[in-house]
Amino acid sequence: MLSFDRKLDDLATLALRVGVNLQPGQRLLLLGPIEAADLMRRVATKAYDLGAPYVYALYLDEQISLIRAQHSAEDALDEFPEAHRDLIHTMVERGDAYLRIGGSDPDLMSPADPQRVATMVRSQRRVMRPVSDMVQRSHMPWSIVDYAVPAWAAKVFPELPAEQALERLWDAIFAACRVDAGDPIAAWERHLEQLSHASEALNGHAFSALHLRAPGTDLRVGLPETHVWESGGQHAACNGAHFVANLPTEEVFTAPHAQLVSGTVSASKPLSYQGQLIEGFSLTFQDGAVVDFAAERGEAVLKALLEIDEGARRLGELALVPHSSPISQTGLLFFNTLFDENAACHLALGRAYETTFKDGTSRPLEELIREGFNQSLTHVDFMFGSAALDIDGEKASGALVPVMRKGEWAL
Repeated sequence: MLSFDRKLDDLATLALRVGVNLQPGQRLLLLGPIEAADLMRRVATKAYDLGAPYVYALYLDEQISLIRAQHSAEDALDEFPEAHRDLIHTMVERGDAYLRIGGSDPDLMSPADPQRVATMVRSQRRVMRPVSDMVQRSHMPWSIVDYAVPAWAAKVFPELPAEQALERLWDAIFAACRVDAGDPIAAWERHLEQLSHASEALNGHAFSALHLRAPGTDLRVGLPETHVWESGGQHAACNGAHFVANLPTEEVFTAPHAQLVSGTVSASKPLSYQGQLIEGFSLTFQDGAVVDFAAERGEAVLKALLEIDEGARRLGELALVPHSSPISQTGLLFFNTLFDENAACHLALGRAYETTFKDGTSRPLEELIREGFNQSLTHVDFMFGSAALDIDGEKASGALVPVMRKGEWAL
């Protein structure tokens, strides 16, 4: 049985060789919470061993964000340092690999006023737009991997003592990231090949729309004529290197048409958004936009999300994940989008990915918008998949093809 140190080393290796696929001579931009210093140092060591000339590490303290939300003057909340953006933009523009270590308290911002938090989020997204644009276009290789922190573990395993909860969360992270496999890199190669087969099958059908049906959900999602289904791996525009943006990943995804979504969708899992929980919520769409919404908890947070800009009320991603995915089979609710979105089919409010349109990264944005691309400052995934979900694909002829039945592939 592998020791914890060995597993954490393997996770660092996966983040570099499978996640960002760091190339010799390529610099690394590394961001993460101060609690993840151990993993970040292991990543830095391995990055230098792989030939990185420099690793630039930025440590984040989320408690400072909470302090700001509670104590800053109201008129100062709509501010974010451009110098921070300029530093990161300079690095990603030249093609440095960008690795983000996640892991946070799902309830971190719950003591704060949702409107004050929304103002902070909106200002950060506005200032960081040039960086997020490069991420969305896959200009450089980028990836996200999570680190278990005590507050997150306590949320997932509230019945366990703190030390046991943290150990269980680490076990779940290692399993989801295939660190427990005899050869994790080979396991990822096999997994990515399987995901690629699923995306190829969907692309072969060239559906014009998908119909989603489950308890509380009856939604028709129109698809752009030039939409492309993608899976775990992508290629960076700056050097052509293959990378995997999310560790773990179990999804195939594409872009909905921003103007052609109608009906109602009910979330099947809570959404942890900016340290605040939204639970038991539903959204009703007409002509692509949310025209009504409700939530059992966090309705003010959901309202603030939808009001970030016009695009926040429209969809930028539709992702399909079978209910039998390994993460789903754990039976855990992670209160963490990176994991929960890979346990269930999901949609995203906000910006679409250029890579989900044919030749999308090389065409003008205005052209993509005419084809149904959704533009926004935000991109927030929420889950609607379950064992009761049925999906039909609609062909241009009007013929319907079963895509999923009871949450499993039917293609």
